[in-house]
Amino acid sequence: MASDGARKQFWKRSNSKVPGSIQHVYGAQHPPFDPLLHGTLLKATPKAPSTPVKAKRVSTFQEFESNTSDAWDAGEDDDELLAMAAESLNTAVVMEAANRVLRNHSQRQGSQQPLAAPGPEQQPKPSAEPPSVPSGDLRLVKSVSESHTASPAGSASDAAPLQRSQSLPHSATVVLGGAPEPSTLSSSALSEREASRLDKFKQLLAGPNTDLEELRKLSWSGIPKPVRAITWKLLSGYLPANVDRRPATLQRKQKEYFAFIDHYYDSRNDAAHQDTYRQIRIDLPRMSPEALILQPKVTEIFERILFIWAIRHPASGYVQGINDLVTPFFVVFICEHIDDEDVDTADVSRVPADALRNVEADTYWCMSRLLDGIQDNYTFAQPGIQMKVKMLEELVSRIDEQVHRHLDQHEVRYLQFAFRWMNNLLMREVPLRCTIRLWDTYQSEPEGFAHFHLYVCAAFLVRWRKEILEERDFQELLLFLQNLPTAHWGDEDVSLLLAEAYRLKFAFADAPNHYKK
Repeated sequence: MASDGARKQFWKRSNSKVPGSIQHVYGAQHPPFDPLLHGTLLKATPKAPSTPVKAKRVSTFQEFESNTSDAWDAGEDDDELLAMAAESLNTAVVMEAANRVLRNHSQRQGSQQPLAAPGPEQQPKPSAEPPSVPSGDLRLVKSVSESHTASPAGSASDAAPLQRSQSLPHSATVVLGGAPEPSTLSSSALSEREASRLDKFKQLLAGPNTDLEELRKLSWSGIPKPVRAITWKLLSGYLPANVDRRPATLQRKQKEYFAFIDHYYDSRNDAAHQDTYRQIRIDLPRMSPEALILQPKVTEIFERILFIWAIRHPASGYVQGINDLVTPFFVVFICEHIDDEDVDTADVSRVPADALRNVEADTYWCMSRLLDGIQDNYTFAQPGIQMKVKMLEELVSRIDEQVHRHLDQHEVRYLQFAFRWMNNLLMREVPLRCTIRLWDTYQSEPEGFAHFHLYVCAAFLVRWRKEILEERDFQELLLFLQNLPTAHWGDEDVSLLLAEAYRLKFAFADAPNHYKK
Protein backbone atom coordinates (compact mmCIF):
# COMPACT_ATOMS: atom_id res chain seq x y z
CA MET A 1 0.00 0.00 0.00
CA ALA A 2 1.21 3.46 -0.77
CA SER A 3 2.19 5.91 1.95
CA ASP A 4 0.36 9.13 2.74
CA GLY A 5 3.00 10.99 0.78
CA ALA A 6 2.32 8.86 -2.27
CA ARG A 7 -1.37 9.63 -2.01
CA LYS A 8 -0.66 13.33 -1.94
CA GLN A 9 1.44 12.95 -5.04
CA PHE A 10 -1.60 11.46 -6.81
CA TRP A 11 -3.43 14.75 -6.47
CA LYS A 12 -0.41 16.68 -7.74
CA ARG A 13 -0.04 14.92 -11.07
CA SER A 14 -1.85 17.73 -12.86
CA ASN A 15 -2.65 21.37 -12.40
CA SER A 16 -6.39 20.75 -12.11
CA LYS A 17 -8.18 22.06 -9.04
CA VAL A 18 -8.79 19.64 -6.16
CA PRO A 19 -12.50 19.20 -5.38
CA GLY A 20 -13.37 21.40 -2.46
CA SER A 21 -10.57 23.91 -2.95
CA ILE A 22 -11.13 27.63 -2.72
CA GLN A 23 -11.41 28.04 -6.48
CA HIS A 24 -14.43 26.73 -8.35
CA VAL A 25 -14.13 23.07 -9.20
CA TYR A 26 -14.48 22.07 -12.83
CA GLY A 27 -14.92 18.32 -12.82
CA ALA A 28 -16.71 15.76 -14.94
CA GLN A 29 -14.91 16.70 -18.12
CA HIS A 30 -14.93 13.23 -19.67
CA PRO A 31 -17.95 11.55 -21.28
CA PRO A 32 -19.04 8.08 -20.16
CA PHE A 33 -17.04 5.18 -21.52
CA ASP A 34 -18.83 3.78 -24.56
CA PRO A 35 -18.39 0.01 -25.14
CA LEU A 36 -19.78 0.46 -28.65
CA LEU A 37 -16.65 2.41 -29.57
CA HIS A 38 -14.18 -0.04 -28.05
CA GLY A 39 -14.15 -3.31 -29.89
CA THR A 40 -11.82 -4.93 -27.40
CA LEU A 41 -14.61 -5.16 -24.85
CA LEU A 42 -17.15 -6.86 -27.14
CA LYS A 43 -16.36 -9.95 -29.21
CA ALA A 44 -18.50 -12.09 -31.47
CA THR A 45 -17.90 -15.22 -29.36
CA PRO A 46 -16.53 -15.76 -25.85
CA LYS A 47 -12.82 -16.49 -25.83
CA ALA A 48 -10.47 -17.65 -23.12
CA PRO A 49 -8.18 -14.90 -21.78
CA SER A 50 -4.82 -14.87 -23.49
CA THR A 51 -2.99 -12.53 -21.13
CA PRO A 52 -2.92 -12.63 -17.31
CA VAL A 53 -4.30 -9.13 -16.61
CA LYS A 54 -6.11 -7.25 -19.41
CA ALA A 55 -7.78 -10.25 -21.04
CA LYS A 56 -8.95 -11.51 -17.69
CA ARG A 57 -10.74 -8.24 -17.04
CA VAL A 58 -12.37 -8.24 -20.48
CA SER A 59 -13.50 -11.83 -20.06
CA THR A 60 -14.97 -11.03 -16.67
CA PHE A 61 -17.05 -8.16 -18.04
CA GLN A 62 -18.21 -10.30 -20.99
CA GLU A 63 -19.30 -13.05 -18.64
CA PHE A 64 -21.17 -10.55 -16.46
CA GLU A 65 -22.90 -8.97 -19.46
CA SER A 66 -23.96 -12.26 -21.06
CA ASN A 67 -25.28 -13.64 -17.77
CA THR A 68 -27.25 -10.64 -16.62
CA SER A 69 -27.67 -7.69 -18.96
CA ASP A 70 -30.10 -9.24 -21.41
CA ALA A 71 -32.41 -10.05 -18.53
CA TRP A 72 -33.11 -6.32 -18.39
CA ASP A 73 -34.53 -5.79 -21.88
CA ALA A 74 -37.79 -3.85 -21.99
CA GLY A 75 -40.62 -5.99 -20.68
CA GLU A 76 -43.42 -6.13 -18.23
CA ASP A 77 -41.36 -7.22 -15.24
CA ASP A 78 -40.04 -3.82 -14.17
CA ASP A 79 -43.22 -2.76 -12.40
CA GLU A 80 -43.28 -6.06 -10.56
CA LEU A 81 -39.78 -5.58 -9.21
CA LEU A 82 -40.50 -1.95 -8.35
CA ALA A 83 -43.64 -2.91 -6.50
CA MET A 84 -41.66 -5.43 -4.48
CA ALA A 85 -39.20 -2.71 -3.62
CA ALA A 86 -41.95 -0.98 -1.66
CA GLU A 87 -41.78 -3.83 0.84
CA SER A 88 -38.84 -5.16 2.81
CA LEU A 89 -37.65 -8.32 1.09
CA ASN A 90 -35.88 -11.45 2.18
CA THR A 91 -33.42 -13.35 0.00
CA ALA A 92 -35.79 -16.21 -0.83
CA VAL A 93 -38.47 -13.86 -2.15
CA VAL A 94 -35.96 -11.92 -4.22
CA MET A 95 -34.56 -15.10 -5.80
CA GLU A 96 -38.07 -16.38 -6.59
CA ALA A 97 -38.95 -13.12 -8.34
CA ALA A 98 -35.61 -13.03 -10.18
CA ASN A 99 -36.09 -16.55 -11.51
CA ARG A 100 -39.60 -15.66 -12.69
CA VAL A 101 -38.22 -12.63 -14.52
CA LEU A 102 -35.57 -14.78 -16.21
CA ARG A 103 -38.13 -17.37 -17.28
CA ASN A 104 -40.49 -14.77 -18.76
CA HIS A 105 -37.63 -13.01 -20.49
CA SER A 106 -36.17 -16.22 -21.97
CA GLN A 107 -39.60 -17.13 -23.32
CA ARG A 108 -39.92 -13.75 -25.06
CA GLN A 109 -36.38 -14.04 -26.41
CA GLY A 110 -37.15 -17.50 -27.78
CA SER A 111 -40.29 -16.28 -29.52
CA GLN A 112 -38.31 -13.52 -31.26
CA GLN A 113 -35.67 -15.85 -32.79
CA PRO A 114 -36.29 -16.03 -36.58
CA LEU A 115 -34.67 -19.45 -37.04
CA ALA A 116 -36.55 -21.35 -34.37
CA ALA A 117 -40.30 -21.89 -34.28
CA PRO A 118 -41.48 -21.25 -30.73
CA GLY A 119 -43.64 -23.78 -29.03
CA PRO A 120 -46.84 -22.97 -27.18
CA GLU A 121 -45.05 -23.08 -23.87
CA GLN A 122 -42.62 -20.38 -25.01
CA GLN A 123 -45.21 -17.65 -25.59
CA PRO A 124 -44.83 -14.69 -23.22
CA LYS A 125 -47.34 -14.45 -20.44
CA PRO A 126 -48.52 -11.36 -18.63
CA SER A 127 -46.65 -10.91 -15.38
CA ALA A 128 -48.56 -11.93 -12.31
CA GLU A 129 -49.20 -9.66 -9.37
CA PRO A 130 -46.25 -9.58 -6.98
CA PRO A 131 -46.66 -11.90 -4.01
CA SER A 132 -47.39 -10.49 -0.61
CA VAL A 133 -44.18 -10.01 1.30
CA PRO A 134 -43.76 -10.00 5.08
CA SER A 135 -43.01 -6.53 6.37
CA GLY A 136 -41.01 -7.49 9.43
CA ASP A 137 -37.79 -8.69 7.79
CA LEU A 138 -35.47 -5.78 7.20
CA ARG A 139 -32.40 -7.82 6.25
CA LEU A 140 -30.35 -6.47 3.38
CA VAL A 141 -30.19 -8.65 0.31
CA LYS A 142 -27.37 -8.96 -2.19
CA SER A 143 -26.92 -6.47 -4.96
CA VAL A 144 -28.39 -7.03 -8.41
CA SER A 145 -24.93 -7.70 -9.80
CA GLU A 146 -24.29 -10.51 -7.33
CA SER A 147 -27.74 -12.05 -7.14
CA HIS A 148 -27.49 -13.64 -10.59
CA THR A 149 -24.04 -15.06 -10.01
CA ALA A 150 -25.06 -16.49 -6.66
CA SER A 151 -28.16 -18.32 -7.93
CA PRO A 152 -28.64 -21.87 -6.61
CA ALA A 153 -27.94 -24.82 -8.84
CA GLY A 154 -31.62 -25.49 -9.30
CA SER A 155 -32.06 -22.28 -11.23
CA ALA A 156 -29.33 -23.06 -13.74
CA SER A 157 -31.79 -24.43 -16.26
CA ASP A 158 -33.85 -21.25 -16.04
CA ALA A 159 -30.87 -19.05 -16.80
CA ALA A 160 -29.49 -21.29 -19.54
CA PRO A 161 -31.40 -19.66 -22.44
CA LEU A 162 -29.72 -16.37 -21.56
CA GLN A 163 -26.28 -17.67 -22.56
CA ARG A 164 -25.59 -16.17 -26.00
CA SER A 165 -22.86 -14.59 -28.06
CA GLN A 166 -21.26 -11.46 -26.66
CA SER A 167 -23.44 -8.59 -27.83
CA LEU A 168 -25.23 -5.62 -26.36
CA PRO A 169 -28.85 -6.13 -25.28
CA HIS A 170 -31.72 -4.78 -27.37
CA SER A 171 -32.03 -1.81 -25.03
CA ALA A 172 -28.80 -0.44 -26.51
CA THR A 173 -30.83 0.89 -29.43
CA VAL A 174 -33.30 2.87 -27.36
CA VAL A 175 -33.45 6.33 -28.86
CA LEU A 176 -32.62 9.46 -26.93
CA GLY A 177 -36.21 10.56 -26.52
CA GLY A 178 -36.94 7.53 -24.33
CA ALA A 179 -39.00 5.45 -26.78
CA PRO A 180 -37.76 1.86 -27.33
CA GLU A 181 -37.23 0.36 -30.74
CA PRO A 182 -40.37 -1.25 -32.25
CA SER A 183 -38.80 -4.71 -31.92
CA THR A 184 -38.82 -4.38 -28.14
CA LEU A 185 -42.53 -3.51 -28.09
CA SER A 186 -43.76 -6.63 -29.87
CA SER A 187 -45.37 -7.96 -26.72
CA SER A 188 -49.05 -7.04 -26.72
CA ALA A 189 -49.08 -7.21 -22.93
CA LEU A 190 -46.38 -4.56 -22.77
CA SER A 191 -48.21 -2.27 -25.17
CA GLU A 192 -51.46 -2.66 -23.25
CA ARG A 193 -49.71 -1.88 -19.98
CA GLU A 194 -48.11 1.27 -21.41
CA ALA A 195 -51.42 2.39 -22.90
CA SER A 196 -53.13 1.81 -19.59
CA ARG A 197 -50.51 3.87 -17.74
CA LEU A 198 -50.83 6.68 -20.27
CA ASP A 199 -54.60 6.71 -19.78
CA LYS A 200 -54.13 6.99 -16.01
CA PHE A 201 -51.86 10.01 -16.48
CA LYS A 202 -54.25 11.68 -18.90
CA GLN A 203 -57.22 11.18 -16.60
CA LEU A 204 -55.29 12.59 -13.65
CA LEU A 205 -54.04 15.60 -15.62
CA ALA A 206 -57.47 16.33 -17.14
CA GLY A 207 -59.10 17.23 -13.85
CA PRO A 208 -59.64 20.87 -12.83
CA ASN A 209 -57.17 20.45 -9.95
CA THR A 210 -54.39 17.88 -10.40
CA ASP A 211 -53.79 15.72 -7.33
CA LEU A 212 -50.03 16.17 -7.06
CA GLU A 213 -49.65 13.40 -4.50
CA GLU A 214 -51.31 10.91 -6.83
CA LEU A 215 -49.23 12.24 -9.71
CA ARG A 216 -46.03 11.62 -7.73
CA LYS A 217 -47.09 8.07 -6.92
CA LEU A 218 -47.94 7.37 -10.54
CA SER A 219 -44.72 8.98 -11.82
CA TRP A 220 -42.36 7.01 -9.59
CA SER A 221 -42.12 4.08 -12.00
CA GLY A 222 -41.71 6.29 -15.08
CA ILE A 223 -43.67 8.90 -17.01
CA PRO A 224 -44.94 8.22 -20.57
CA LYS A 225 -43.26 10.48 -23.11
CA PRO A 226 -46.49 12.19 -24.35
CA VAL A 227 -47.21 13.61 -20.88
CA ARG A 228 -43.68 13.91 -19.50
CA ALA A 229 -43.26 17.64 -20.17
CA ILE A 230 -46.43 18.77 -18.40
CA THR A 231 -45.79 16.30 -15.57
CA TRP A 232 -42.26 17.59 -14.97
CA LYS A 233 -43.53 21.17 -14.85
CA LEU A 234 -46.13 20.22 -12.26
CA LEU A 235 -43.82 18.06 -10.12
CA SER A 236 -41.10 20.71 -10.09
CA GLY A 237 -43.58 23.29 -8.77
CA TYR A 238 -43.27 25.47 -11.85
CA LEU A 239 -46.95 25.10 -12.78
CA PRO A 240 -49.88 25.27 -10.33
CA ALA A 241 -52.16 22.30 -9.81
CA ASN A 242 -55.19 24.35 -10.89
CA VAL A 243 -55.71 24.05 -14.65
CA ASP A 244 -57.27 27.50 -15.04
CA ARG A 245 -54.25 29.24 -13.49
CA ARG A 246 -51.65 27.58 -15.72
CA PRO A 247 -51.88 29.78 -18.86
CA ALA A 248 -51.49 32.99 -16.84
CA THR A 249 -48.60 31.48 -14.85
CA LEU A 250 -46.76 30.43 -17.99
CA GLN A 251 -47.23 33.81 -19.59
CA ARG A 252 -46.04 35.66 -16.47
CA LYS A 253 -42.95 33.48 -15.92
CA GLN A 254 -41.93 33.57 -19.57
CA LYS A 255 -42.29 37.34 -19.62
CA GLU A 256 -40.21 37.59 -16.43
CA TYR A 257 -37.41 35.45 -17.87
CA PHE A 258 -37.05 37.52 -21.01
CA ALA A 259 -37.06 40.67 -18.89
CA PHE A 260 -33.95 39.21 -17.23
CA ILE A 261 -32.43 38.72 -20.67
CA ASP A 262 -33.05 42.34 -21.62
CA HIS A 263 -31.67 43.59 -18.32
CA TYR A 264 -28.61 41.37 -17.76
CA TYR A 265 -27.46 39.63 -20.92
CA ASP A 266 -25.78 42.64 -22.51
CA SER A 267 -23.39 42.74 -19.54
CA ARG A 268 -21.88 39.37 -20.40
CA ASN A 269 -18.74 41.00 -21.83
CA ASP A 270 -18.27 43.43 -18.96
CA ALA A 271 -15.16 43.00 -16.85
CA ALA A 272 -17.19 41.75 -13.88
CA HIS A 273 -18.92 38.98 -15.85
CA GLN A 274 -16.69 38.12 -18.79
CA ASP A 275 -14.94 35.25 -16.96
CA THR A 276 -18.28 33.61 -16.20
CA TYR A 277 -19.48 33.96 -19.78
CA ARG A 278 -16.15 32.71 -21.14
CA GLN A 279 -16.29 29.58 -18.95
CA ILE A 280 -19.84 28.83 -20.08
CA ARG A 281 -18.78 29.05 -23.74
CA ILE A 282 -15.84 26.73 -23.06
CA ASP A 283 -18.02 24.11 -21.37
CA LEU A 284 -20.89 23.90 -23.86
CA PRO A 285 -18.96 22.04 -26.62
CA ARG A 286 -18.06 19.36 -24.05
CA MET A 287 -21.70 18.50 -23.42
CA SER A 288 -23.76 15.78 -25.01
CA PRO A 289 -25.58 15.13 -27.25
CA GLU A 290 -23.21 17.23 -29.34
CA ALA A 291 -25.34 17.14 -32.50
CA LEU A 292 -28.15 18.85 -30.59
CA ILE A 293 -26.31 21.28 -28.33
CA LEU A 294 -23.87 22.50 -30.99
CA GLN A 295 -26.71 23.72 -33.19
CA PRO A 296 -26.34 27.54 -33.11
CA LYS A 297 -29.83 28.20 -31.77
CA VAL A 298 -29.45 25.65 -28.99
CA THR A 299 -26.02 26.95 -28.04
CA GLU A 300 -27.40 30.48 -27.73
CA ILE A 301 -30.28 29.25 -25.56
CA PHE A 302 -27.92 27.40 -23.19
CA GLU A 303 -25.60 30.40 -22.97
CA ARG A 304 -28.48 32.68 -21.98
CA ILE A 305 -29.96 30.26 -19.45
CA LEU A 306 -26.64 29.63 -17.70
CA PHE A 307 -25.49 33.24 -17.71
CA ILE A 308 -28.79 34.59 -16.33
CA TRP A 309 -28.85 31.93 -13.62
CA ALA A 310 -25.25 32.72 -12.60
CA ILE A 311 -25.92 36.47 -12.43
CA ARG A 312 -29.04 36.00 -10.34
CA HIS A 313 -27.31 33.55 -7.94
CA PRO A 314 -24.07 35.29 -6.91
CA ALA A 315 -23.59 33.01 -3.88
CA SER A 316 -22.49 30.25 -6.22
CA GLY A 317 -22.15 31.81 -9.64
CA TYR A 318 -21.49 29.45 -12.50
CA VAL A 319 -19.71 26.17 -11.71
CA GLN A 320 -19.04 23.45 -14.23
CA GLY A 321 -21.62 20.73 -13.74
CA ILE A 322 -24.54 23.13 -13.67
CA ASN A 323 -24.43 23.20 -17.47
CA ASP A 324 -25.32 19.50 -17.66
CA LEU A 325 -28.48 20.04 -15.61
CA VAL A 326 -30.02 22.15 -18.39
CA THR A 327 -30.02 19.33 -20.95
CA PRO A 328 -32.74 16.97 -19.61
CA PHE A 329 -35.27 19.79 -19.21
CA PHE A 330 -34.54 21.20 -22.66
CA VAL A 331 -34.77 17.77 -24.33
CA VAL A 332 -38.05 16.86 -22.62
CA PHE A 333 -39.67 20.21 -23.42
CA ILE A 334 -38.44 20.39 -27.03
CA CYS A 335 -39.91 16.93 -27.68
CA GLU A 336 -43.38 18.53 -27.54
CA HIS A 337 -42.55 20.43 -30.73
CA ILE A 338 -40.63 17.95 -32.89
CA ASP A 339 -41.60 14.70 -34.56
CA ASP A 340 -38.12 13.12 -34.55
CA GLU A 341 -37.89 10.20 -32.18
CA ASP A 342 -34.13 10.69 -31.92
CA VAL A 343 -33.68 14.16 -30.45
CA ASP A 344 -29.95 13.92 -31.09
CA THR A 345 -30.54 14.40 -34.83
CA ALA A 346 -33.50 16.77 -34.56
CA ASP A 347 -33.24 20.10 -36.39
CA VAL A 348 -34.25 22.69 -33.81
CA SER A 349 -34.30 25.43 -36.46
CA ARG A 350 -37.61 23.97 -37.70
CA VAL A 351 -39.29 24.69 -34.36
CA PRO A 352 -41.34 27.92 -34.47
CA ALA A 353 -39.64 30.87 -32.79
CA ASP A 354 -42.44 31.37 -30.25
CA ALA A 355 -42.36 27.71 -29.23
CA LEU A 356 -38.58 27.83 -28.86
CA ARG A 357 -38.85 30.91 -26.62
CA ASN A 358 -41.35 29.10 -24.42
CA VAL A 359 -39.07 26.06 -24.18
CA GLU A 360 -36.16 28.29 -23.16
CA ALA A 361 -38.11 30.04 -20.41
CA ASP A 362 -39.62 26.79 -19.10
CA THR A 363 -36.16 25.17 -19.03
CA TYR A 364 -34.70 28.09 -17.07
CA TRP A 365 -37.39 28.06 -14.39
CA CYS A 366 -37.45 24.28 -13.94
CA MET A 367 -33.66 24.13 -13.72
CA SER A 368 -33.77 26.95 -11.16
CA ARG A 369 -36.27 24.98 -9.09
CA LEU A 370 -33.95 21.97 -9.12
CA LEU A 371 -30.89 24.01 -8.14
CA ASP A 372 -32.76 25.70 -5.30
CA GLY A 373 -32.71 22.34 -3.53
CA ILE A 374 -29.02 21.54 -4.11
CA GLN A 375 -27.40 24.97 -4.34
CA ASP A 376 -24.90 24.13 -1.58
CA ASN A 377 -23.38 21.71 -4.10
CA TYR A 378 -22.09 24.73 -6.02
CA THR A 379 -21.36 27.42 -3.41
CA PHE A 380 -17.86 28.30 -2.19
CA ALA A 381 -15.78 25.09 -1.65
CA GLN A 382 -18.86 23.05 -2.66
CA PRO A 383 -19.72 21.86 0.88
CA GLY A 384 -22.85 20.04 -0.28
CA ILE A 385 -20.88 17.68 -2.49
CA GLN A 386 -18.20 17.15 0.15
CA MET A 387 -20.87 16.19 2.67
CA LYS A 388 -22.76 13.90 0.27
CA VAL A 389 -19.58 12.03 -0.73
CA LYS A 390 -18.83 11.47 2.96
CA MET A 391 -22.40 10.24 3.52
CA LEU A 392 -22.05 7.88 0.54
CA GLU A 393 -18.86 6.44 2.03
CA GLU A 394 -20.58 5.82 5.36
CA LEU A 395 -23.65 4.32 3.67
CA VAL A 396 -21.64 1.91 1.52
CA SER A 397 -19.63 0.80 4.57
CA ARG A 398 -22.94 -0.30 6.14
CA ILE A 399 -24.47 -1.77 2.98
CA ASP A 400 -21.48 -3.70 1.63
CA GLU A 401 -18.51 -3.73 3.98
CA GLN A 402 -16.49 -5.92 1.61
CA VAL A 403 -16.65 -3.39 -1.24
CA HIS A 404 -15.88 -0.54 1.14
CA ARG A 405 -12.88 -2.38 2.59
CA HIS A 406 -11.64 -3.30 -0.90
CA LEU A 407 -11.66 0.35 -1.97
CA ASP A 408 -9.87 1.35 1.23
CA GLN A 409 -7.21 -1.35 0.89
CA HIS A 410 -6.37 -0.15 -2.61
CA GLU A 411 -6.40 3.50 -1.45
CA VAL A 412 -9.25 4.51 -3.73
CA ARG A 413 -10.97 7.47 -2.14
CA TYR A 414 -14.66 8.09 -2.75
CA LEU A 415 -13.98 11.69 -3.67
CA GLN A 416 -11.94 10.51 -6.66
CA PHE A 417 -14.96 8.99 -8.41
CA ALA A 418 -18.12 10.00 -6.52
CA PHE A 419 -17.50 13.75 -6.70
CA ARG A 420 -18.64 13.68 -10.32
CA TRP A 421 -21.65 11.54 -9.41
CA MET A 422 -22.87 14.27 -7.08
CA ASN A 423 -21.74 17.23 -9.18
CA ASN A 424 -23.51 16.02 -12.33
CA LEU A 425 -26.24 13.82 -10.79
CA LEU A 426 -24.82 10.77 -12.65
CA MET A 427 -25.37 12.45 -16.02
CA ARG A 428 -21.81 11.62 -17.11
CA GLU A 429 -22.16 8.02 -15.96
CA VAL A 430 -25.33 6.95 -17.80
CA PRO A 431 -26.87 7.80 -21.20
CA LEU A 432 -29.22 10.77 -21.42
CA ARG A 433 -32.25 8.53 -21.92
CA CYS A 434 -31.45 6.93 -18.54
CA THR A 435 -30.99 10.32 -16.88
CA ILE A 436 -34.46 11.36 -18.03
CA ARG A 437 -35.92 8.16 -16.60
CA LEU A 438 -34.03 8.74 -13.32
CA TRP A 439 -35.44 12.25 -13.10
CA ASP A 440 -38.99 10.93 -13.47
CA THR A 441 -38.47 9.28 -10.09
CA TYR A 442 -36.35 12.04 -8.54
CA GLN A 443 -39.13 14.55 -9.13
CA SER A 444 -41.71 12.23 -7.58
CA GLU A 445 -39.59 11.75 -4.44
CA PRO A 446 -39.46 14.33 -1.65
CA GLU A 447 -35.97 15.85 -1.95
CA GLY A 448 -35.23 13.42 -4.75
CA PHE A 449 -32.20 15.30 -6.11
CA ALA A 450 -30.82 16.17 -2.69
CA HIS A 451 -31.54 13.01 -0.70
CA PHE A 452 -32.77 10.04 -2.74
CA HIS A 453 -29.89 10.54 -5.18
CA LEU A 454 -27.54 9.42 -2.39
CA TYR A 455 -29.23 6.00 -2.25
CA VAL A 456 -29.16 5.74 -6.04
CA CYS A 457 -25.41 6.36 -5.98
CA ALA A 458 -24.96 3.69 -3.31
CA ALA A 459 -26.99 1.19 -5.34
CA PHE A 460 -25.07 2.20 -8.46
CA LEU A 461 -21.73 1.49 -6.79
CA VAL A 462 -22.74 -1.82 -5.22
CA ARG A 463 -24.24 -2.95 -8.53
CA TRP A 464 -20.67 -3.32 -9.83
CA ARG A 465 -19.37 -5.14 -6.74
CA LYS A 466 -18.28 -8.25 -8.67
CA GLU A 467 -16.12 -6.22 -11.05
CA ILE A 468 -14.82 -3.98 -8.26
CA LEU A 469 -13.70 -6.90 -6.11
CA GLU A 470 -11.87 -8.49 -9.05
CA GLU A 471 -9.73 -5.39 -9.64
CA ARG A 472 -6.47 -5.60 -7.70
CA ASP A 473 -4.69 -2.52 -8.96
CA PHE A 474 -5.32 1.07 -7.84
CA GLN A 475 -5.11 2.54 -11.32
CA GLU A 476 -7.31 -0.11 -12.96
CA LEU A 477 -9.87 0.09 -10.17
CA LEU A 478 -10.14 3.87 -10.34
CA LEU A 479 -10.28 3.80 -14.14
CA PHE A 480 -13.15 1.33 -14.01
CA LEU A 481 -15.10 3.43 -11.51
CA GLN A 482 -14.62 6.55 -13.64
CA ASN A 483 -15.68 4.80 -16.88
CA LEU A 484 -18.43 2.37 -15.96
CA PRO A 485 -19.79 0.42 -18.98
CA THR A 486 -23.33 1.82 -19.13
CA ALA A 487 -23.59 2.97 -22.75
CA HIS A 488 -26.00 0.10 -23.51
CA TRP A 489 -28.30 0.84 -20.58
CA GLY A 490 -32.03 1.36 -21.04
CA ASP A 491 -35.12 1.96 -18.93
CA GLU A 492 -35.06 -1.56 -17.52
CA ASP A 493 -31.59 -1.07 -16.04
CA VAL A 494 -32.68 2.22 -14.46
CA SER A 495 -35.82 0.59 -13.03
CA LEU A 496 -33.72 -2.08 -11.33
CA LEU A 497 -31.32 0.55 -10.00
CA LEU A 498 -34.18 2.62 -8.58
CA ALA A 499 -35.80 -0.43 -7.02
CA GLU A 500 -32.54 -1.26 -5.26
CA ALA A 501 -32.13 2.36 -4.13
CA TYR A 502 -35.66 2.38 -2.75
CA ARG A 503 -35.00 -0.88 -0.92
CA LEU A 504 -31.88 0.59 0.65
CA LYS A 505 -33.80 3.68 1.71
CA PHE A 506 -36.60 1.56 3.13
CA ALA A 507 -34.11 -0.61 4.98
CA PHE A 508 -32.85 2.50 6.73
CA ALA A 509 -36.41 3.37 7.77
CA ASP A 510 -36.85 6.72 6.05
CA ALA A 511 -38.75 5.84 2.86
CA PRO A 512 -42.33 7.12 2.46
CA ASN A 513 -44.59 5.08 0.23
CA HIS A 514 -44.08 6.96 -3.04
CA TYR A 515 -44.45 4.00 -5.35
CA LYS A 516 -47.64 3.10 -7.17
CA LYS A 517 -47.90 0.50 -9.87
